[in-house]
Amino acid sequence: MKINLKKIILYSKILKAGQRVLFSGTIYTARDVAHERIVSILADSGKLPFDLNGSAIYYCGPTPAKPGEIIGACGPTTSSRMDIFTPKLLKEGVKVLIGKGNRSNDVVDSVKNNGAIYFVATGGVGALISKTVQKADLIAFKDLGPEAIYKLEVKDMSLIVAIDSHGNNIFKK
Repeated sequence: MKINLKKIILYSKILKAGQRVLFSGTIYTARDVAHERIVSILADSGKLPFDLNGSAIYYCGPTPAKPGEIIGACGPTTSSRMDIFTPKLLKEGVKVLIGKGNRSNDVVDSVKNNGAIYFVATGGVGALISKTVQKADLIAFKDLGPEAIYKLEVKDMSLIVAIDSHGNNIFKK
């Protein structure tokens, strides 16, 4: 099924755990330290350099682009490291999470309670995933290098619904 961020938000109730999708749209990369900073900024001023409401976060730290390329390898990182921050971000309006691996019960409950979706991307194929990136802009935390936040425009990124908005979880079947 081909889908974009707006469709995911509108049709989150019909996407089911285990379903494969080709995702197109805007996603923001963020790993551990970026998550910590986001939560800290929200606690202090609430003013981020991008809008969390209705957004998609990809747990990824892309490598530098080679000459003539948009981005380097950009495979998923282990999602559970972000579990401590995820419920807060979902409450702030994040609707899509993309990474790899299982999530804590708190995250599963938060995905369900906030009508969100958690997708998994195939690990180990970062160079292949980078081919779906149409545009990449560094938008926050440049000092973090590859763990800075990038705004990516992707086309037909292959994903699997891991936790749907009903709380169904492919890792528990």
